[in-house]
Amino acid sequence: MTVMAERTSHMSMANTSHMSVEDFEKIAATTPETVTLEFIDGRIGEKAVPDGAHAALISWLVRQCMQSRPDLDLDTTQGLRVGAYRNGRARPDGSLVPIDYFLNEGEWADPQGVLMTVEITSYDSDTDRRDRQEKPAAYAAAGIPVYLLVDRDACTVVVHTNPDQKAGRYRDVHTAQFGEEVALPEPVGIALGTEELKKYVR
Repeated sequence: MTVMAERTSHMSMANTSHMSVEDFEKIAATTPETVTLEFIDGRIGEKAVPDGAHAALISWLVRQCMQSRPDLDLDTTQGLRVGAYRNGRARPDGSLVPIDYFLNEGEWADPQGVLMTVEITSYDSDTDRRDRQEKPAAYAAAGIPVYLLVDRDACTVVVHTNPDQKAGRYRDVHTAQFGEEVALPEPVGIALGTEELKKYVR
């Protein structure tokens, strides 16, 4: 109860003022394992708890990546230092990296070798701001080559490529409906059939 009250107090404060990365990491280090915090654009936020279909969709994506690129891992737990000056802290639903890339990293890894980040929308009020606005800006500023958004509300797969680090945006954005084949360009190099995604939406 004490931890929850303290965390709520810190989060309330963070909604009205910017905090340092160091302060955020202290808060994140003391939260329970059931809570996932992120720090993007100077604001602390709590990542939604995934529903069963969200977790199943991630497992499906892991299998697709393993089959197409056995030389890569889709890590679903690693935190990343993101943003223009690496002052953000995000925990993507998936980070596609060479095998063992995160082997000697701590809780928050440098994103330099990350080939693609993946986010899957949750059915909560923050998903539009978090997954469709803040995350692509942070991942582009960090220079991550591909950002894959599986949008369960719109039943679309959105592939962001060609990051402009200075502007904090991806220059190219391609949207496909569930059921279409999606090309994830190099350095990912995977053709993703998306018919299966239809069963993971409400």
